[in-house]
Amino acid sequence: MDLTLSDEHRQLRELARRFTDERIVPHATRWDRDEAIDRDLVPALGEVGFLGLGIDERYGGSGGDNLAYCLVLEEIARGDSAVRGIISVSLGLVAKSIAKHGTEEQKQRWLPGLTAGTRLGCFALTEPGTGSDAGSLTTKATKTENGYRINGRKVFITNGTWADVALVFARTGGPGPKGISAFLVPTDTAGFNATEIKGKLGMRGQATAEITLDDVEVPDDALLSQEGFKLAMGSLDKGRMSVAAGCVGAARGALEAALKYAQEREQFGKPIAGFQLVQELLADMAVETDAARLLTWRVADLADRGEPFGTEASMAKLYASEAAVRVANNAIQVFGGYGYIDEYPVGKYLRDTRVTTLYEGTSQIQKLLIGRALTGINAFV
Repeated sequence: MDLTLSDEHRQLRELARRFTDERIVPHATRWDRDEAIDRDLVPALGEVGFLGLGIDERYGGSGGDNLAYCLVLEEIARGDSAVRGIISVSLGLVAKSIAKHGTEEQKQRWLPGLTAGTRLGCFALTEPGTGSDAGSLTTKATKTENGYRINGRKVFITNGTWADVALVFARTGGPGPKGISAFLVPTDTAGFNATEIKGKLGMRGQATAEITLDDVEVPDDALLSQEGFKLAMGSLDKGRMSVAAGCVGAARGALEAALKYAQEREQFGKPIAGFQLVQELLADMAVETDAARLLTWRVADLADRGEPFGTEASMAKLYASEAAVRVANNAIQVFGGYGYIDEYPVGKYLRDTRVTTLYEGTSQIQKLLIGRALTGINAFV
């Protein structure tokens, strides 16, 4: 892999940097306190092409490869991981699933709005009783004369109260993963209800919801795939790459804040950056951030070359998420007591990164996936 970025990649990264500094950084603290991002940011993300990365221009997409996607997400997460989550879910999990598995009619119906930011998508997989064990979900889609009737509950759904379309995973067959299908459900359908979850530790600005589906009727053409579990797992492989890229951005943000503070804050007559143990903290943070970035870029490179990348995505997500938590925690240590109040950004970096070790497969699940790839032995059963 050539680690030299192309001119196009550098220009895109610079665009994302400017957008983040101008449209996200000045508002991130307020959004966190208010537990709500300004909705007008979503079409702005569409206007600059960030919600169409990797989608064909025929459907309003802006093209680009997986490395371009990672570069943008790193910059966005440096400003606010909650904004990165909006992009990762609506584009990475929903729009790209439609682009890969949808009919021409489904693509024409949903992709132009999703890429423009006039519509948002949510990925309705997790249920109150099924998180890591997604193959045991209980939401049921019953065949009717004209389509399907869906009943069930979903929880911790990013974009849930903002979304115009929900990618809903429901059981159409017997037990286990093979009985799960995927549906595109307009959120204004009768019986579809979303309630926002407040009081989260981090990612407070993004809309996270509990969804109930009470006799939700959808036509036959709402079916995206009868192999819903396979679709979900394939989407989550790339989703883990995007989470890793976001973790790199958050870690970088924490490192940059700590570096600036350490050079300005004086104790014992000199900047604290001159103390050996502070330099140790900063050095550890820098190494972990760069290591996480390289693991993430490896996934993007494999995906762009059409090679398998599932295990590498698990490695990147595992390391980057845990490293981002450590980096943010060290940043608080550099700030001392000031790091414990939200006048400074490092506490938010810690709160935001903590959830990345949980969603899209916990760190423990990633270890089991990596272990299975190494040994050929399935430890899930």
